[in-house]
Amino acid sequence: MQMKLKLTAVAALAMVAGFASAQEMVVKIGHVAPMSGPQAHYGKDNENGARMAVEDLNAKGVVINGKKVKIELDAEDDAADPKQGTAVAQKLCDMKVAGVVGHLNSGTTIPASKVYHDCGIPMVTGAATNPGLMKPGYDNIYRIIANDNALGAGLAFYAADALKLKKVAIIDDRTAYGQGVAEVFKKTALAKGMAVVDEQFTTDKATDFMAILTAIKSKNPDAIFYGGMDTQGGPMLRQMEQLGLSNVKFFGGDGICTSEIAKLAGGAKTLNNVVCAEGGASLAKMPGGEAWKKRYDAKYPGQFQVYSPYTYDATLLLVDAMERAKSADPKVYNAELRKANYKGVTTTIAFEPNGELKNPAITLYVYKDGKKTALN
Repeated sequence: MQMKLKLTAVAALAMVAGFASAQEMVVKIGHVAPMSGPQAHYGKDNENGARMAVEDLNAKGVVINGKKVKIELDAEDDAADPKQGTAVAQKLCDMKVAGVVGHLNSGTTIPASKVYHDCGIPMVTGAATNPGLMKPGYDNIYRIIANDNALGAGLAFYAADALKLKKVAIIDDRTAYGQGVAEVFKKTALAKGMAVVDEQFTTDKATDFMAILTAIKSKNPDAIFYGGMDTQGGPMLRQMEQLGLSNVKFFGGDGICTSEIAKLAGGAKTLNNVVCAEGGASLAKMPGGEAWKKRYDAKYPGQFQVYSPYTYDATLLLVDAMERAKSADPKVYNAELRKANYKGVTTTIAFEPNGELKNPAITLYVYKDGKKTALN
């Protein structure tokens, strides 16, 4: 008799637990970045930001239309490859995730955005900066960081006005991001009266830049602008030193503006000549930047790069819109996303009609004693 009572009690507890879990709705959010290949350090940082947001949301407790919700992150790898990017986007569409944070590279984000538009899933990027992302006018695609028009122009203004440089050479890696930011820098530099003395091209897989740097050296520039990522920027700085280009300034956008470039430059003194730009305020000037960074470093020591505060905000932004819409259905909550006025870690996020961030800030950085240091 006693055994029977015990079994009955266990069965009752199981029923209660089952009822509680049945009451909890699961909402999946996708995250996409390069988790393999030479840009994996960016991808891991991005995923960490989104994962940290999910953990914070679940710890706080999310309620959508009166129902308790558990947020789950589905993290995917696009390897910084446009074909893999669209394949992963289709996979997330087929899985019917509620929203997507990503991608990192403009070259993957632009083709993936069409896939998300066709299946009606909102996507928020805090990393892809090519202005062309917004050209199709998709109503479910958002960016919460300054685009290349701001980054490239800001660097050219600094080169011409603050540093009084006259001659610049330009290199880009032929990706959507690299070409885009280099083109804006070139256009602004020319408008400011600077001479573009050489233009060279490489790829986002290259490691040897001696031939193009030797060609540039013969033109005697004051600066080199590189449109690309730190994976090439670091070795380029080493090879500039080997060729005696130690007094030439080295400009670049957010792709080179990482902690990792100091390691990739391998102790080259040319690191001291770097001036790079990031969309957004420096961590010290972000509304919640420094407190957030302490928590991040405790969770993910030594992994911070650039974009994780933005992927953190992007994840919270999506869920905030769902809560306000009282629905995790993309077709319902996307209208609330467009009306966002979200006080994030990075800034207060509100959108222009085309999905661009309103009033984006940019910050210029240099490297002092190997550490990235804000100029403004």
